Amino acid sequence: MTVSILLLLPLLAALALLFIKGDAVKTIALAFSLIELALGVYFITQFQTNISSPQFVFDAAWMPKLGIYFTAAIDGINIIPVILTVGLVPLIIGTTFKREYKNASAFYALIMFMQFGLMLVFTALDGFMFYVGWEAALIPIYFICGMWGGENRVKVTLKFFIYTFAGSLFMLLALIYLYLQTPEHSFDIYKFYALQLNPTQQAWVFAAFLLAFAIKMPIFPLHTWQPDTYTEAPAAGTMLLSGIMLKMGIYGAIRWMIPIAPVGFYEWQNNPLWLAIAGILYASIIAFRVKDSKRLIAYSSIAHVGLIAAGLLAWTIQGLQGAMIQMLNHGLEVVGVFFVLDIIERQLKTRDVDQLGGIAKVAPQLSIAFLIIVLGSVGLPLTNGFIGEFLLLNGVYRYDMWMGIVAGLTIILGAVYMLRAYKNIMQGQTNALTATFTDITAGEKLILGIICVLIIVIGVYPQPVLHLTESSVTQLMNDVNSKISAALLHKK
Repeated sequence: MTVSILLLLPLLAALALLFIKGDAVKTIALAFSLIELALGVYFITQFQTNISSPQFVFDAAWMPKLGIYFTAAIDGINIIPVILTVGLVPLIIGTTFKREYKNASAFYALIMFMQFGLMLVFTALDGFMFYVGWEAALIPIYFICGMWGGENRVKVTLKFFIYTFAGSLFMLLALIYLYLQTPEHSFDIYKFYALQLNPTQQAWVFAAFLLAFAIKMPIFPLHTWQPDTYTEAPAAGTMLLSGIMLKMGIYGAIRWMIPIAPVGFYEWQNNPLWLAIAGILYASIIAFRVKDSKRLIAYSSIAHVGLIAAGLLAWTIQGLQGAMIQMLNHGLEVVGVFFVLDIIERQLKTRDVDQLGGIAKVAPQLSIAFLIIVLGSVGLPLTNGFIGEFLLLNGVYRYDMWMGIVAGLTIILGAVYMLRAYKNIMQGQTNALTATFTDITAGEKLILGIICVLIIVIGVYPQPVLHLTESSVTQLMNDVNSKISAALLHKK
């Protein structure tokens, strides 16, 4: 069996859902996503961790005269975002069951089409297909936010689209340039890896990729679209954006940017690394002052992703492994937090933290689930966030001690503003508004329970997740470092 089935199923599901009317559409969408999850679990169980080369390869000619092939596979570099995509989509669809959406068929079809785009991004080994997936993932979230978002959705969504589309154009230019440099005019990623670009060429390619990926993560100061979009998007849209879509930028840097332009990366490494660290501090400080709970988590996400970016850009085994596992951890935690906030907003019609308080007294089960998720997000030992943040900070510290110290502030600051938010929302005395709150339903318990169990299980025993990526990460690190060393020797 090849990876093509993971691409075909959500695409067919999206088309089928357009013709289904009524409440049945959400159940059928969930069923499709669970089948996709089952297929993903099958591939994971068949995945050979001791092999760094691609597995479950699908390779078909699309436009061979132009050097374009439909090539996709799974390896240790993309298996984590693949797991994240197949695992989070059914959870996100499950969170929508208490919401009513106008034109629900289109809403759920767009979610499944977005899953197709995301899977194409994460599995494509052809540059043209990677770009197609990149845009295919952007289009549905644009409509999800623009059609079902908040009061300022049109203005905010337009800003989001302009930012991300403009960044992707620079990436397209880089891909076309690389295509023209290959002797046979090919978009094959391994042909790109084999190119002997000079330092100036690599610097420009690196800059073009960096702009596209930094916007998507996002890295300071290209982050300004994110808080507004997260706030105005419908809850499911926010979860898709924060839980999965921003991982496209992290993955793109690991798979495409650094291996293709290793010397350009080496020469300019400090600049994006310092920007990522600046973003950690900036977003954390802003998070202290924000009263809108959804916006607070948006800034928290910028800080956490800034740490992932810093660990990745430090380019150490520890930092890269940390970036891999933290993609999964952050996706779980941020979806859990946004779901809790959606439950509260749906019942109380407010996101203002100052209007809340005492919810733990009337909803103890929700408060326990929320506490576990918050503790995971602040990296408490024996939760999933701990191992990820430990590896990331270790990686940055090994690269530069002072950078590691400054980046480590994200743990301290994050713990303060997240625990304070929990206290203001859940603890204290109930008021006239929160006294009417009711505890979570069976369906909500199931979703939050799955997230909480995974937070604890990965925290207690992260080795299986780390083992999935270890061989490919080591091979990638060695290949890139060899190219950098060869370039430095040639320069001497």
